[in-house]
Amino acid sequence: MNSLEVLEQLLEHRETVLKLPTPMPLYAVAVLPAKLSSATRGIEASWGPKVNFQHCIYREDCTEPASSYIIKSQSAGTRTIVNYNELPEMSTEEFIQIADSMPTAPKWFHFEGRIPDVTLQCIRYVRKLGPEHKISVEVEKPNRVGLQELAAEADVVFYSKSWAQGNGFQSPQTFLQAQSSLTPQSSILCCTWGEQGAVGLDKRKMAYVHSPASVDATLPIVEYVRTSSLSSSTEQSATY
Repeated sequence: MNSLEVLEQLLEHRETVLKLPTPMPLYAVAVLPAKLSSATRGIEASWGPKVNFQHCIYREDCTEPASSYIIKSQSAGTRTIVNYNELPEMSTEEFIQIADSMPTAPKWFHFEGRIPDVTLQCIRYVRKLGPEHKISVEVEKPNRVGLQELAAEADVVFYSKSWAQGNGFQSPQTFLQAQSSLTPQSSILCCTWGEQGAVGLDKRKMAYVHSPASVDATLPIVEYVRTSSLSSSTEQSATY
């Protein structure tokens, strides 16, 4: 959903600043609580008119959305994130029904990579629909089994610093260089790197693009290093 929010902002910039028409609609494909619940109405109202929710899955027996609670220790300087989700995750069959109901025009499918085994089947189904569709995927948590297989199937891959470091790399350039041979389908690889910004690799030219982090001189840069992959995880903050 974070990626969807960024895309909405980019489309707004495209229309208002560049004076260009919106190239395609944005569809949210997510599992939400009951359709008429206050939680779902609040989620849908928080988005702009460019996001279409018609392909969401509503769990009518649930009233609470997936949530994250952040508990900060003032004495230790640590933050504990407790993730809560009572919503049954999307199944492959549900995704196939949604994909089949969408317009046949070329589409870009973006997957968060939360449930690798299900996501892999969804990606492979999109491939069966036709080569005109593009696929991107997020690869973030180093202890989550199956993410490397997702990266190998995608056109565009977004990696996290924690994933790169969890695999023994200390710079985004060397990490993306190593990943280039493991992602035969991809044309673009990206890796975020905290206070150093983000790096992209265009595999067609084997050219790197670096985008520095946006820094407000009045605020410190804080990076959180995940120390646990459990639903309740403690993160130690480091200020630069």
